[in-house]
This record gives sequence, C-alpha cells and structure tokens, in this order.
Amino acid sequence: MMKSLAGSLSLRSPSEAERSLMNKPGHPLSGLFENLRNVAKLDELGLEIAVIALPALLALASDPLASLVDTAFIGHLGPVELGAVGVSISVFNLVSKMFNLPLLNVTTSFVAEDASEKTVVTETPVELKGLLSMEALNGNEELQREAVITSNEKPCLPSVSSALVLGTLLGLGEAFILTFFAGPILTAMGVNASSPMRVPATQFLMLKAVGAPAVVVALAIQGVFRGFKDTKTPLYAQMAGNLVNIVLDPILIFTLKLGVSGAAIATVTSQYVIMVLLLWVLAKKVTLLPPNMEDLRLSRFLKSGGYLLVRTIAILLVMTLATSMAARQGAIPMAGHQICLQIWLAASLLSDSIALAGQAIIASAFAKFNYKRVKEASFRILQIGFCFGVFVAVLLGVTMPAFSRVFSTDADVLSIIKGLIPFVALTQPVNSLAFVFDGLHYGASDFAYAAYSMILVAVPSAVFLLIVPHFWGLMAVWMGLTLIMGLRLAVGFWRIGTASGPWTFLTNNDVENDVFVIEQD
Repeated sequence: MMKSLAGSLSLRSPSEAERSLMNKPGHPLSGLFENLRNVAKLDELGLEIAVIALPALLALASDPLASLVDTAFIGHLGPVELGAVGVSISVFNLVSKMFNLPLLNVTTSFVAEDASEKTVVTETPVELKGLLSMEALNGNEELQREAVITSNEKPCLPSVSSALVLGTLLGLGEAFILTFFAGPILTAMGVNASSPMRVPATQFLMLKAVGAPAVVVALAIQGVFRGFKDTKTPLYAQMAGNLVNIVLDPILIFTLKLGVSGAAIATVTSQYVIMVLLLWVLAKKVTLLPPNMEDLRLSRFLKSGGYLLVRTIAILLVMTLATSMAARQGAIPMAGHQICLQIWLAASLLSDSIALAGQAIIASAFAKFNYKRVKEASFRILQIGFCFGVFVAVLLGVTMPAFSRVFSTDADVLSIIKGLIPFVALTQPVNSLAFVFDGLHYGASDFAYAAYSMILVAVPSAVFLLIVPHFWGLMAVWMGLTLIMGLRLAVGFWRIGTASGPWTFLTNNDVENDVFVIEQD
C-alpha cells in the first residue's frame, strides 16, 4: 500500500503562474496570524526568546516588587505619607527616566549590533585556519607575541564605553536637578507649601536624588548586558540590591523611626549595590574605556538618544500630568491612585522582558541583513506579548481585590482602589502589545518614528487629562492613561501594517529556488 501511495505522488518545480501566485505579496500584518499554534513552542527561536526573556522577566518583576514592598511599608505610615511618596516617585521618574530610558534602549541596540559585527569579523575563514596554526607561527616571535596578546585581551566595544561615559554624566546632572529644584518641581506637581504632603515629599525626593548616578550607570550597564543577550547577570544584581532594600526598609522606617526618609535611604543603598555588582562583572568581560577617548561614538548615541529623549519626555509628561491631576483630587484619592498606578506599571512593565528579547534578536538580525529572522521573531514576539497581557489581566482581576489590602487598611483608600480595578486589569493586553511594539522599533533602530509617533499620541492624551478630570475626577485620569496606551498600540500596528521605514521588506515574499509542488496522480 505504501508503494502504491508513493507511486501516486510526484514532485515538480512550480510553474510560472504558480510561482507568481506564491510570490504575490500578502498584507504585512498577515504573519501575525500565522503559526498561532506555535506561539509557545520551544523551537530554536522560542528557546532564544525564552533564554533572554525569562531572566529579564524576573529582573523586571523584582524591581516593581521591591517598589510595592516600599509602598506597603509606607502605606502603614498613613495616606498622607503614601501620597507624598507617590508624587516624589513620579517626579524622580520624570527627571531620571527622561534620560535613563533613551540611554538604556540605545545601548541595547548598539551593543547588539556591535557584538554581531564583531562576531562576523572575528570568525576565521576555513582557508586561513592553517595559516594561523602554531606551526605557521613557529619561528616568528613577533607573530607569537601578537597572538598571545590578542587571545588575552578583553574586547573593546565603543558602544559600551560610550554608554558608561554618558551614564555617569547624566547621573550627576540628574542628582543636581533633583537636589536643588525639588521645591519648585513639587509645587508644579500640585504639592504646594501648604499641602500636608509637602514636607515628606521633599524629604523623600532629596534623599532619593543621591542615588541618581547609581541608577543611570546601572541602567547603562544593563543595556550592555542586554545587547550581549545576557539577562541573567542583571537579574542576579537586581535581586541582590532589592534584597538589601527589603531588609533595610522595616529597620529604617519603623525601628529607627526615620519614616519616609528611611525608605529613601534603603532604596538608594540598594541602587549602589546593584551598580557596583554590575560594574564589577562587566569589567571582567570587556574593556570599560578605550585607550583613546576619540574612539568613543558619542555622536551616534546623542543622535539616536535624542530621538528617544523626545519620546520619553512626551510619555513621561503625560504620566506626570496624570499624577498631578490625581494629586489635585486630595490625599485619599491620591493614595488610592498611587497604589493602583504601582500595580498597573509593575504588571505592564513585565511585558518589557518580551520586548527586550525582540529588540536584542531583531537588532542582531538586522545587522546581519537576515530579514527572514526579523519577520519570524517580530510576529512571534507580538503573539507572545498578547497572550501574556491576557494572562496578567485575568490574574489581576482575580487577585487585586484582596491583594490591595496589603498596601492600605484605610476604608476610603480601598474604596478608591475597588473602583479603579477594571482599568488596571482590562488594559493589560493593550499595554503588553504597546511595550512589545516599542521593542520592535528599537530593534530596527527606528528611533525617529518612535519619537514622532509618541508626540502625536501624547498631545490628545494630555489635552484629555487637562480637561476631563475637572469634571469626572479620578476616573477621568485613568481614562486618559487608557487612551495613551491605546494610541501607542495603534501607531505600532500602523508602522508595520504599512510596511514603512525599516519594515519595507515585509512586502517581499520571494520563493526560494528549492520550492516544489506536490502533485497527486
């Protein structure tokens, strides 16, 4: 029977009409719905995504969890202290992340590209291996010395050194701004001199400013390791630092009765622990600074980082505006908003681990002009991101009503949280895909589009937040947050769906020469 079956089938090359049909370009987003059953398959691509994303997921989870621990401890001091810290954290994020996130994402892409190019350059062609054998080096002492030096030298990547230099300068600048302009910034946030939140907010912000250099340098180094597709090292350092933070929190806040100042000191201490550990490991792998400072590629960083700086300013201004409008509702609504915002951001940012895997893989593939790999990785990452967002939405919807009591026992605060749970949970799939699209843009070095599209998204969202909360209160603040995330998702789909910019290759469906058509007699 097998022989009969085999005899009924034959292989032939496709005709011109068939080849033309197979070459007919499909919609650029059609790949999003292909191979859906393989979304969790651990094939070669799936394993690479998992190896990068899972440690990054744990690292990203550990940082928000440490922040949630801070929030839980501070929440037991009272709603005024909790609201004050919420405003201070928002201010710190505005000044700090305004520069940190561009540096982190640019570093990841550039290091991934440099590492890929270095791998290609340093691969020895088969024809030259015999020439570089020890037999060929015998009798030539100069070549022997050069071979030993080359084998022992740590690589020197300009992108690594540039990131460290810029990180140090930015960190010092941020510390200066947060220390000497804390008062005016808090006033602009709606926490004026007569507010009960003013004193604790100022104390927390000025102490937290001391850790700004550590935060920026540590993030720059994390970007380096991410570019190397090594997310385990940042995970270990992050866990060690967060453990220090969790241990110091109750001691400084309650035992030594330092209140919000104790929480800030614990956080700053943990940040310097993380920086020192990462710097120590990196120094073993690469040369931190080049022999000549002229070898730095600062202009490349500044150009691409400038685009992302504009983008980050746009999104952070909207997020800060949301916090400011929430603060104007009073201490109780602000406390409930802060708890929900921390949970919302913590859950959403977990998707960044998936985006990170996509960014590193896609940047490496683009550097090698491997567009097939770019396409496969992009759509697999989007599929995984959506599934992850749905999972987080269900998890938050089920657990958040009981989980919120960890942060506050105040009945009024809990009532505020209960009303915001639908926003926190149901927006997670949208948030997850929005973050994943960011990773795709960065991996493709599509920094200009990332900047301009964010400005386009931020304007209507900011207008909404400036007007509607005056009428609908805190609910309108969360409607504004939902609006900006939805628009971010829309511009991500538009870029790939129109196959514009670096994604023009998505319209090319060339069939390889080894394609055959199976005929049945």
